[in-house]
Amino acid sequence: MQAKLIVTIFGVLLIVSVNWYFFFSRKKSASADVKEEGIQEVKIIVKGGYDPDVIVVKKGISVRLDFYRDETDDCSDTIVFGDFKIRKPLPAFKTTPIEFTPEKEGEYVFTCGMGMMRGKLIVR
Repeated sequence: MQAKLIVTIFGVLLIVSVNWYFFFSRKKSASADVKEEGIQEVKIIVKGGYDPDVIVVKKGISVRLDFYRDETDDCSDTIVFGDFKIRKPLPAFKTTPIEFTPEKEGEYVFTCGMGMMRGKLIVR
């Protein structure tokens, strides 16, 4: 009886911690730096997620997102910006630039090829 109680409590704590990690942990955000060439640039590390996973840019100015994939997990081998019709492979342990010019303000989701890892691009 006592073993069942311990296992049940451990299971509940594990469920709570997993839910907190995926749904309530703090998101990391970054605003793009405008380089001399007039391009907004952000470096993003891909490793079990995107860091930062919220990126703020200005509309009408070219954006370069430099994705460095620091893993070999199959889930992260592609980046997808559906609203911008961008789908690009991300080779492991290399930096892959994604360049485009956002013309409309709004919030745009980007994902891995499987849709499990998510990030957000905020255009102001």
